[in-house]
Amino acid sequence: MNGLSDVRLTLHSQELAAGQINGAREAVMRNAPSGLSRWGLFWHRLHTRKALLELTTEQLKDVGLSREQAREEGLKPFWRI
Repeated sequence: MNGLSDVRLTLHSQELAAGQINGAREAVMRNAPSGLSRWGLFWHRLHTRKALLELTTEQLKDVGLSREQAREEGLKPFWRI
């Protein structure tokens, strides 16, 4: 490994550590559309989780989820991360 790769790995590990310190909320917010209020985020989760339950087996395979994983995520209440 060259020096540049070592620097990238160090920076990446620092980003991961910072993400763990900041908690799961920030990680989830990175995947949600920007500018959402708390209720907007809840609304987004509700609709995306319902849509996840309606995907076909082929569509789930495309996103790398099993039917069980999709069901587990899709049945979570909208207020849970």
